[in-house]
Amino acid sequence: MSEGRDDPPLSAEEELALARLALDEGDLSHAAGHVAGALTRAPTLPEVHETLARLATASGGGVDLFPLHQRAFVGVVVARAHLLAATGRPADGLELLAAATGHDPRADWAGVPWVTAPELPERLDPERVARVLMQVCATVDDPVPRADRGPLSPYLTLARNAVTVHPDHGLLLGAASALARRLGEVTLAIRWASRGVRVQPSKLGEVWLGYAYRSAGRTRDALAALRRAVEHDPADLAVYADIAGTLADNGRLDEALDWIDRALARDPTFDCAVHTAHRLRFQRDGDVAHLVALADFVRDHPDDSHEHGDLAECCRSRPWLGQVTPAVGAAVAALRHALTEENRGHGATVRLATLEPPSAMRTVAAAVPGLRVEVAAVADPDPREPRRASDRPLWRWDGMVAAPTVPAPSAGAADRIRQLAHPAWPNPPAAYDAAVGLATLGVTDLLGLLVHPPAAPATGMGRVLAGQDPSLWVRCVQVWACLGLLHHRTDEPWPESTRRRVLVDLVWGVEDWITEAALFALVTAAWVDPSVRADVAGVVAERLADVATVSRQRPVPIAVSLAYLALATPALDAGTATLAGELISGPGPRRAGPVRRLWARLTRSRRRP
Repeated sequence: MSEGRDDPPLSAEEELALARLALDEGDLSHAAGHVAGALTRAPTLPEVHETLARLATASGGGVDLFPLHQRAFVGVVVARAHLLAATGRPADGLELLAAATGHDPRADWAGVPWVTAPELPERLDPERVARVLMQVCATVDDPVPRADRGPLSPYLTLARNAVTVHPDHGLLLGAASALARRLGEVTLAIRWASRGVRVQPSKLGEVWLGYAYRSAGRTRDALAALRRAVEHDPADLAVYADIAGTLADNGRLDEALDWIDRALARDPTFDCAVHTAHRLRFQRDGDVAHLVALADFVRDHPDDSHEHGDLAECCRSRPWLGQVTPAVGAAVAALRHALTEENRGHGATVRLATLEPPSAMRTVAAAVPGLRVEVAAVADPDPREPRRASDRPLWRWDGMVAAPTVPAPSAGAADRIRQLAHPAWPNPPAAYDAAVGLATLGVTDLLGLLVHPPAAPATGMGRVLAGQDPSLWVRCVQVWACLGLLHHRTDEPWPESTRRRVLVDLVWGVEDWITEAALFALVTAAWVDPSVRADVAGVVAERLADVATVSRQRPVPIAVSLAYLALATPALDAGTATLAGELISGPGPRRAGPVRRLWARLTRSRRRP
């Protein structure tokens, strides 16, 4: 279903004026097009329906003026629905309105008198009404946000009227319950679903009743209904997953896993059970191996029965699994503080005990140029030196001041990274997939982005980052640039590939935020390609061991972040995992309260509805 013409949209009044003019001239086809356009702008406006009725009279019904094609314009679909109802085919009309609702649930497509007329269900087969209600349920949130319920209320009125006319139809009662529950009418949902299983006991009826009880917080009754559903059909493993999810949501994890194991014993490849199993096992012990196994399952089974959110739910808000970790250290702490002051730190002086990562120092200098930064000393080992000899050094030092050694990226590369870079992603494989938009950039451009990050975009997110924490935007650019490197010349075998060589070189370069970004790219490669896991795990283990050694001699601002990266690494050895835990739990800087609030704002839009 499409939105219609590519021309600038006209208002409903303008569309109606053109429709009437075309009608007066006998040009029914053009009149129909403008009526369809008016319906998309004002689907309940009486004048639109009056003009549609005129068109129907002039054409002997008008249905044929609104044909359905593969990508039918939504206004055509809605106009056809109303004309079908007017010509004695209201069930067909309701199905088209439900399709329009699926296209745009926030538009009031069904808010017209014929849909809510109490006598309408007398002309309808109750099973077709149930199918229409189920069609609507399948396309809206569960529950529907309160602000979005208005356009769906005509369907609830239809359900009330239909239940009144057909009080003993089990499928209708269950479908009506499902809609009522989504629209916040939980008590009504329980009443209808209860009546449905009394008059016509069935698996589906018990599932609807269980969901209604669960929405009401009546967990014991919900579980009882879902267990009865299993008795009706022991082979429906989706119900096992529902029971497991309900138990887990109420802290009964062992029982939940028992139900999932029962499902997997019947079918080890059933997608709902596999997704739920890995999510619950990760919830139990926090071992990332469960999430990696789930990602492997998703990759190997692209035709799941429906979309699942278990992997994204487990990764959400977790360091590197679902988001960039904010930078720590005295320099960025001073930056964030300066941005809260009226003069943005102008004239103030910050004294650092030791030199901090070059990306941090340059970000502070660029964001608050009036802030003086003094470094008391350079601790050993010298953080200006790469941890291993580098083929592509990105920084050169003049005393305490770092400068890039590579040229700035092209304008096209800067624009591309602005479009893609974001501090959060559903999971590492999803971040890899999203970064394919950087595949056409060359290594020179991608390296240039690491040390010459462009200004944040003029979007809501960009303005928040620029105003409250520019360091987070720089880190976003670096992370996505390194993900772009993962897409460079993917035809090359991994061990000798350019992408591996460049990323490993960055990992062992000067201690910097770029180290984190490059290591995340390698970890992501291990998520998406099992054949590289042993190699990546070895790189991670070596790098973390080096960080631990340095940490015993001086502070390493990126140490905790690298430890979280290690814990996100597939096939990591137990000793390195233990070391990562020690680095995380040891003394170190913690994220400030304002940064937590910033994170909540930036990642809210990425959360599941």
